[in-house]
Amino acid sequence: MTRVLLAAVIFGFCIPTGAEEPPHLSRAQIDYLERCGGCHGIEGVSAQELVPTLRHRAGYFLCTRLAREYLVRLPSVATSPLSDEAVANLMNFVVFDIGDAPNLAPNAQTFSAAEVHLLRRNPLNEVALSAYRSGVIEDLIRRCGAPPALRDYRPSAAPATGAR
Repeated sequence: MTRVLLAAVIFGFCIPTGAEEPPHLSRAQIDYLERCGGCHGIEGVSAQELVPTLRHRAGYFLCTRLAREYLVRLPSVATSPLSDEAVANLMNFVVFDIGDAPNLAPNAQTFSAAEVHLLRRNPLNEVALSAYRSGVIEDLIRRCGAPPALRDYRPSAAPATGAR
């Protein structure tokens, strides 16, 4: 119940009073809060030099096939214990609701469970992920008019963490 109320506040719902039922969050919203929001920010805004900001940006990734596939092939997405349908719903929430895909990528198609199933078979485990992402970003900027701010996330510039 506490998570639902916290999520309600985060997503701008009214807090119920008395015997009223708490607002309903979709399964995709709950999955985002539990699996993504800690790093990417509860509203998709993060410390972008450490973790990519999704708000008003993730929708651009639907502009090209390579960028679209990149989102699902990310190791944290591709290897998630969620079902293909749940991942499709989560990705649709990220790109359409948080990332503003209808405004950023006209004619953008939603992810389907079948598409997610195929893409998850080939996670980006065997590539230099930061270089791969940089290529995807440069293509989005060049071909789709994506903002240069997509470059703000540069994991090689991120400070190291761990034991000293």
